[in-house]
Amino acid sequence: MSKGRQGKMYYSISEAAKLVGVEPYVMRFWEKEFPQLKPRKNRAGNRIYRPEDIKKVTGIKRLLHDEGYTIEGARKLLKQGSQTVNLGPNSDEVKKVLREIRNELENLIKLFP
Repeated sequence: MSKGRQGKMYYSISEAAKLVGVEPYVMRFWEKEFPQLKPRKNRAGNRIYRPEDIKKVTGIKRLLHDEGYTIEGARKLLKQGSQTVNLGPNSDEVKKVLREIRNELENLIKLFP
């Protein structure tokens, strides 16, 4: 099994922060604000993030940065349960963007037969 992004079981806080696109201090702050985010620690006491933890952080970032929730609002939303919170991209949004891309490509094909 390769040691690529897919094969790693644990990431350091700096690796996880880089994957998510935030600074490590932001992730440490979010750990205090969101009880759902509790990465394990290794023997040396360093945080180790599993892929599930990274998914949670990505979802928190999406709620705060992309959807404009306050920390309190995001915390309440996450507390309601995962059934009501979609931490990944919205499939309807993805389908809409793909349809737009397809239409643009079809228009280009018509211009250059």
